[in-house]
This record gives sequence, structure tokens and C-alpha cells, in this order.
Amino acid sequence: MALLGQASGGFTESSSALRILHVGVRNTLGQLTADSFTQTNPPVVATNVTDAPGLLTSVLGVLSGSVAFARGTAASGGGKNFHGGPTDSGALVESEQRPLGIFINNASGNAFENTPGVASNRGPYVSAQGSYANRLYETKDLDTGNALTYAVGQRLVASRNGYLTNQFDVALNDHAHAGQHNINGGSTVIAILKITPDSTSDELVYDQRI
Repeated sequence: MALLGQASGGFTESSSALRILHVGVRNTLGQLTADSFTQTNPPVVATNVTDAPGLLTSVLGVLSGSVAFARGTAASGGGKNFHGGPTDSGALVESEQRPLGIFINNASGNAFENTPGVASNRGPYVSAQGSYANRLYETKDLDTGNALTYAVGQRLVASRNGYLTNQFDVALNDHAHAGQHNINGGSTVIAILKITPDSTSDELVYDQRI
């Protein structure tokens, strides 16, 4: 079932994939990496692409609803107090890209709207718990292309593309367990799933854990 209550078409017609239900912290601490404005979408795995409605393939830069990663080293394209999307150079260990939360808006902004991310180099993300609905998530196994089935109570982690997935500790799917990223151990649980997408609602609804 979808969430109880009524809503206009406002949130389904929004340019943001993330819908805040009960906010934790709107975090503006930190600067965006340069590639936060230039990455393609999806940024890493271009096969078996999700058909979730929050994916905007024509938009460059990190997307609303995607995972914000700490990018603390020059090797990861960052430095002290930087965050951005995921990369997959084959030489990085997962400790250099740790999930922080979920981006609220597209970094590059939208046509005919203000572009505060570009102006300020800030990429606000939600952290410190909260409950959210999100229209950007993996719908396919990135390795096999098989459709993913979500179930209430599942742990959600970051995929290699930085989108939410239930492929926990699954090589070639989970950001922390793809190739050399596996060196640093287990995945960070981002959220616990409460409502699954269906014919009534195309969102993942979850309680956030970071």
C-alpha cells in the first residue's frame, strides 16, 4: 500500500526524487567535488540501467535521491570536507568513499529554476535519521539484469551507481563490494525499507539510518 492520506500531483510532478516525510538533518556541511556537476547518470554502470522514475539520464551531476559519499582524498577526487557521487576507478578502497546521506536536490539544478548548488558549491543532503520517500533506486541487478524485488524490512545500501538497492554485500552491485572496494569490509546500511514500490506508488519509503 502507499502512504495514507491524500496529495495533489505536486510531489509526483516534482523535479526532486527525494520526498521528505520526517526530516533528520538537512546537512550543508562540506563542499561538492568538481565531478558532482559533470558526472553522467548513471555514473558507473551503464548496463542494466534502472527504470525508476527518479533517474534523469539527460541531467549531468549528482541527482536528488542519490547517495552522497564522503570523498576525503585527492585520489577520490576530493579532499577535506568534500562529498559527491561514486566513482569506480578500480584503485580506490571503500574507506575513501563512505555514504553520508541522500542528496536532496540535483546539484546542477533544473531549467528555469535557481541553481544554488552551482552558485554556492554546496550539495545539501539528509542525514541523522528521518523518514523519506525516494523515486531513485535500482530496479535491476547490475550484473545479471534480473529485476529486483523489494520487501518491507530489507536493508538498503548504496549501489555502484550511488542509488539505493537491496543488494546487500552482493559483488558487482553493492558499492562497498565491487572489486577492490571490498578491501574495507562490510556495507553501510543506509535505511530500512517500510513501503515497497507498486502500481499505486513508485517510491521506496524508508527509515534512514545514517
